[in-house]
Amino acid sequence: MKKIIFFSLFLGVILSACMLKQPKLVKCGGEAQGTYYAVTYVDDEGRDFQDSIALILKKFDTSCSIYKPNSIISRFNNNDPTAKADKYFTEVFNKAMEVSEKSGGAFDVTVGQLVRAWGFSIKTKIKMDDSKVDSLKKYVGYKKVKLVDGKIIKENPNIQLDFNAIAQGFSTDVISRFLESKGIKNYLIDVGGEVLGKGKKIDGTRWSVGIEKPAADSLQQQQLEAVVTLKNRALSTSGNYRAYFIKDGVKYSHTIDPFTGYPVHHTLLAVSTLAENSITADAYGTAFLVMGMDKALEFLKYNPDLEAFFIYSDEKGHIKTKCSPGFEKIIQEQL
Repeated sequence: MKKIIFFSLFLGVILSACMLKQPKLVKCGGEAQGTYYAVTYVDDEGRDFQDSIALILKKFDTSCSIYKPNSIISRFNNNDPTAKADKYFTEVFNKAMEVSEKSGGAFDVTVGQLVRAWGFSIKTKIKMDDSKVDSLKKYVGYKKVKLVDGKIIKENPNIQLDFNAIAQGFSTDVISRFLESKGIKNYLIDVGGEVLGKGKKIDGTRWSVGIEKPAADSLQQQQLEAVVTLKNRALSTSGNYRAYFIKDGVKYSHTIDPFTGYPVHHTLLAVSTLAENSITADAYGTAFLVMGMDKALEFLKYNPDLEAFFIYSDEKGHIKTKCSPGFEKIIQEQL
């Protein structure tokens, strides 16, 4: 009887200790990939993964950043015969090819030459005209490159890859995988606007994020267009209203249309894309900017795994919004 009483008391102490163990909200962040990153997660042990996450992003840059001269993508662009794809490069490339095929070429990572020429990359823009654009368009086409045994095979050595429209989203997924490997199931990751929310906050509610209202210029203070709830989904917002330049009174977007060779120029100002993971949301966000709102909405009808929220200007210049039916369900508040 004494042993039973002692065991019951011992078990009660253990259960009480477990009940006293409260989950902790941990936040970390910094700069990476020329932008910011912010990670918030719930952990019973309150572990700080700041250094680990910073190291992961640094390693990721050595694979997929065109701004790093010795990165794998830069070495492929420079036709370095010793360059070999790692796991990051391989996954990004394969996803890029998948989205290119499904979007009919609206998304295309072989626009590198055009991106550089227009001045949205590591080089100063050059004087562009129809003849110059045409001369560079021959180096564009996702079907002109292949990844074979870790090597990029190009139809023409002048083809340049640009992962800027997909890599940042994937870096969010990479951080997600790291947190999951540590047993963390509730978190919100934001890498330069590529957001992924899994699980719930400490209070049991879902993670909420804001969608930015298009600004008249890059100096205007940020305002929100809507607030949405993320239920184990990724949200990527791509916009033409902050990254641009003006020439002869015309505003040129940072998104290059692979079909025309010119920056996209239409009434769609921004699109927020919802997908299972950030790499998918990021890539399709760019594809939708190239397609334009009407074609993108038609595309969404046949791709129920994706949802989107569009911000556009009407014929009078007024800001309007439109979204797919599934996206409407996650809007908490439209401002």
